[in-house]
Amino acid sequence: MSTAVNVAVIYYSATGVNAAVAKEIADAAEKAGADVRLRRVAELAPRTAVDANPAWAANAEATSHIPEATPDDMEWADAVILGTPTRYGNVSSQLKQFLDTLGGLWQEGKLADKVYSGFTSSATANGGQESTLLALYNTVHHFGGVLVTPGYTDASKFVDGNPYGTSHVDAQGEQPVGDTTRTAARVQAERVVRFTRAIRTGLASGG
Repeated sequence: MSTAVNVAVIYYSATGVNAAVAKEIADAAEKAGADVRLRRVAELAPRTAVDANPAWAANAEATSHIPEATPDDMEWADAVILGTPTRYGNVSSQLKQFLDTLGGLWQEGKLADKVYSGFTSSATANGGQESTLLALYNTVHHFGGVLVTPGYTDASKFVDGNPYGTSHVDAQGEQPVGDTTRTAARVQAERVVRFTRAIRTGLASGG
């Protein structure tokens, strides 16, 4: 019997792009045999700001049924796939705030030896996508996590072109998530599940 794998997909999305990618990653991880928790982090922006943007308000309503992430989701997971839009080439404040609540688990060593990976989106091409993922991965190093990125390990990666993680350019809302991004999400999720299972199998055997 294959080793059980728990995958938490934890993301922030304002207008719905990262929500769509997160769902794609969660579905692919589940199809690869993982137990999956799909979680959104809490919104920090005032409701007036959300309501002033129709796409933002629509996404808030459409994803309201998805549970908010808690530290328990991190402890439960064998692998964590984190998603954030770019914010000046950096991690969104909403996801960062969630990560900053994990100090207790970090001090107890409960975030170490898990697999981590990330995904992102931007309004414009090359709009900070790579630097956002690299910034996100700084936290993984502090956790003592095992970073598993897609790299150029599948022919499709030479189409989407981002070895650091799934990324999408939404062209100011004019370009919805399509086949290229969905394929990238699937490749990343399957790779994360495969390596998490291998690591857990090795640890269980005393390797």
